[in-house]
Amino acid sequence: MKRAGIITGVLALLLAILYFTATGPVNQESYFESDYYKESCSKIDDLKENYTSFNDSLLAGFAKVSITPVLNNIEDNAEEGKFIQVPLAGFGARKGAPATGIHDSIFVKAAALKVADRLFVFVGADLLIIPPNITDSVMVALSTKGIQRDQLFFSATHTHSSLGAWAPGWVGEQFSGEYNPRLAKWLTRQIVMAVTAAVSDLKPASLATGDFDAAQYTRNRLIGARGTTNDDFSFIYLQQDNGKNAVIGSFAAHATTMGDKNMQISGDYPGYWQRKMENTSVDYAIFFAGSVGSQTNVGEGEGFEKPKFIGEALADSLNVHLQNIPLKNKITASSLTLKMALPEYHIRLSTQRNLATFLCRKLNPIPDNSVLQVVRLGNMIWITTPADFSGEYALQLKNALATKGYKANVSSFNGSYLGYIIPGKYFYLDKYEPKDMGWFGPTMGDYTMDLIHQLSEIVI
Repeated sequence: MKRAGIITGVLALLLAILYFTATGPVNQESYFESDYYKESCSKIDDLKENYTSFNDSLLAGFAKVSITPVLNNIEDNAEEGKFIQVPLAGFGARKGAPATGIHDSIFVKAAALKVADRLFVFVGADLLIIPPNITDSVMVALSTKGIQRDQLFFSATHTHSSLGAWAPGWVGEQFSGEYNPRLAKWLTRQIVMAVTAAVSDLKPASLATGDFDAAQYTRNRLIGARGTTNDDFSFIYLQQDNGKNAVIGSFAAHATTMGDKNMQISGDYPGYWQRKMENTSVDYAIFFAGSVGSQTNVGEGEGFEKPKFIGEALADSLNVHLQNIPLKNKITASSLTLKMALPEYHIRLSTQRNLATFLCRKLNPIPDNSVLQVVRLGNMIWITTPADFSGEYALQLKNALATKGYKANVSSFNGSYLGYIIPGKYFYLDKYEPKDMGWFGPTMGDYTMDLIHQLSEIVI
């Protein structure tokens, strides 16, 4: 009995040691005095000192490249985009199961803008996110062509029915299926092709920006009717002189109309929006997921009827707003790109307890390429973020900039991924967005908003 008691005591001690070394309490310290905040503010000071804006004639160029894979090939062929199988990304409930077919084609599209000697390339893809490892590979290729990271502004449509297999690491594979380096290589090549083709297409052009209310197509999924929604559909319209035209559109509703039961590749409602625009009024329609944090879709119909309803309704509304819109061929343009210093990273075991950082990094390595970007195009301030960014926060930013005479849009998935960035008041809710996907503590949202406000003040 004595020996059994000793063994029990030793085991209890070992479990206690394991508990306190493998877990820790949620850090509730303010970000104001943190080293990461000071580092980011120092970087912003440097950006401000070197900031330049341009007022000059506009050039624009466009490109569209397929990322629709060939399924059920006898072997993987990265050169031709043919694969034995491709898992769908978006829902862990699919457990990495392969796509059964192609419902509608998916693409990566790019719109290149040039004002004076400043190049801006907006890149949108029919993907869940723009994976950080893919961004790194794209930049290796583009740097040899003289294109730098601060000239690229990425986003994904956030369709939960697009190709996966692009994310190494345990957590990444839960959402996108088993990593396939051959597919990652092919996807990288297609994105590079779109960017370089758009830059090669630069021609004299004109621009218009705007937004319209689309409240009937979105709702707050975190706290329901009590919650805030970001209702605006924002757009940038580009028209080459005697040439092609394009529109970049952004909306905050999650592209999850089909749910995890769908096993066919599809662009979801953003895909329907793009096709309707390209069939009616523009040569290229590029969709940027907006501030999708806590925002979901609202529509009618079953199966693929619902994404069709939402996407085509948004296209119809935009076509009305594009009629007689005033165009400018000379604009003020500038941009800032801030590489973020980050708080300590944690996966939470409960609302109050974290897994230790060293274990979190084993499960899901956090990328070191996370940036915030602010672009000014005339009176439009376009902000890109590396996360599912809160619609509530985006509305605050838009309202603040509106008081100074500017339109604004906040997009998500700009080439890295930091989980969900939502207000700290929701951090302790036992729900998916704050608990499972809130990786940087209760002040991450306020910290990020602080940085965005500072960057925005420089460009206006």
